[in-house]
Amino acid sequence: MAAALKTSGSFCGTQQQQRLQSTRDQFLLGSSHLNFKQCKSKKIRKPAPLCVRATSSKLELDFNDPSWKQKFQEDWERRFSLPSITDIYDLKPRTTTFSLKKNRTPTGDENVDMWNGYVNNDDRALLKVIKYSSPTSAGAECIDPDCSWVEQWVHRAGPRKEIYYEPKEVKAAIVTCGGLCPGLNDAIRQIVFTLETYGVKNIVGIPFGYRGFFEKGLKEMPLSRGLVENINLNGGSFLGVSRGGAKTSEIVDSIQARRIDMLFVLGGNGTHAGANAIHEECRKRKLKVSVVAVPKTIDNDILLMDKTFGFDTAVEEAQRAINSAYIEARSAYHGIGLVKLMGRSSGFIAMHASLSSGQVDVCLIPEVPFTLDGEFGVLRHLEHLLKTKGFCVVCVAEAAGQELLQKSGATDASGNVILSDIGVHMQQKVIKMHFKDIGVPADVKYIDPTYMVRACRANASDAILCTVLGQNAVHGAFAGFSGITSCICNTHYVYLPITEVIKAPKRVNPNSRMWHRCLTSTGQPDFH
Repeated sequence: MAAALKTSGSFCGTQQQQRLQSTRDQFLLGSSHLNFKQCKSKKIRKPAPLCVRATSSKLELDFNDPSWKQKFQEDWERRFSLPSITDIYDLKPRTTTFSLKKNRTPTGDENVDMWNGYVNNDDRALLKVIKYSSPTSAGAECIDPDCSWVEQWVHRAGPRKEIYYEPKEVKAAIVTCGGLCPGLNDAIRQIVFTLETYGVKNIVGIPFGYRGFFEKGLKEMPLSRGLVENINLNGGSFLGVSRGGAKTSEIVDSIQARRIDMLFVLGGNGTHAGANAIHEECRKRKLKVSVVAVPKTIDNDILLMDKTFGFDTAVEEAQRAINSAYIEARSAYHGIGLVKLMGRSSGFIAMHASLSSGQVDVCLIPEVPFTLDGEFGVLRHLEHLLKTKGFCVVCVAEAAGQELLQKSGATDASGNVILSDIGVHMQQKVIKMHFKDIGVPADVKYIDPTYMVRACRANASDAILCTVLGQNAVHGAFAGFSGITSCICNTHYVYLPITEVIKAPKRVNPNSRMWHRCLTSTGQPDFH
């Protein structure tokens, strides 16, 4: 996965502005991917805006330049333009075969009537809609020090009037990678349905992730509407999943040998990075192959998107675990319910599950540092809760507090660092030992629902999201796009270049209104 951008830390401006900048840099970069550079100091008679410049990959912005907004938007349009097979092939489009206004002739052929259900290639959706008046506003994501309003448009998703593939000649493949996630079968199902609506007959599933492209004995699986009709009624993946895989060149060799024209890749950050590498290798070889990703991860940690499919269901299942911990803790003398939830690099599940359950007293996430001991530590607050309430519930994300634990240095098949178990550490070595040492009885009830929250069937919200994302992935492929992901931004369904969403994992903003709402719900103090 691409490395996160680095931030310069020097500014000319007031001391208050400099302090503000240090806490908000990472969140500015999360949305605009701009770095700040120091300008030459000027004589300042009164507090003035920060004198900064912003740089993206090839653009440097001087905010004293009256035309900086225009330059920013031109660079934005360049970065968010969608890669297409027409970039390397001089192709003439044909009229689409996708229409919901069809009738069959006596010979069994279909007449397709054009209708007003198509999306124009010039349609755009706004990525951000809040105009922040100041960098001090809660959750402020600003491009310049004055928080100027700059429109950031992205491409609207959906069927186009013209397509770049002949459906009857297309071979389409679907692959599901990484870990399990609610909604995988829903997305597979809708991709197959939509491909058949276009008229595609040759649809295959690649078994067990990228491994299915090179592992001997793993054969591609023919897919059809009849075969996938009811797979959404079950959790897991109909095609199977795995982490890691062969070299990109070996995967593309397999794609070329199998004569695949469209590849639909369902996965998270690492899978998206792999899909982009496949897309780039196909372009390098000048292959007419559309590679389209569909974002799935219960962690909800992919940049720029409102949410990924599987997240809502995972939160709902996690809430059940929290409610069980609450009942256990409340029923015990000095009961402490401890729930560890997934979140490799972000605390979205823990935060949202804590909010939805309403029973959590302490929520610990990796984005917000905390101390366990001392006057303002977590343990002192637990003492207070047992004294005043008689019980408490703690929810901790798996990546929280890793700096407090011994690191193994090991990685999984996807190259992700294997995290130390913060849940077991807190249960055995922290909470139990602490209360034993101070002579206060405490009954710790530890619940780890890790695999329960991701192996279940998608709930209604995720099922709808999977349906739309899957359909739009097919529309994007037929429109000739490649190296894109089908997602939801600012409540609208859009296409984004994969390169823009794999720059870094999305993380909870500790200054956001959502985290503030969580703190209001739990009533927890600052543990740092």
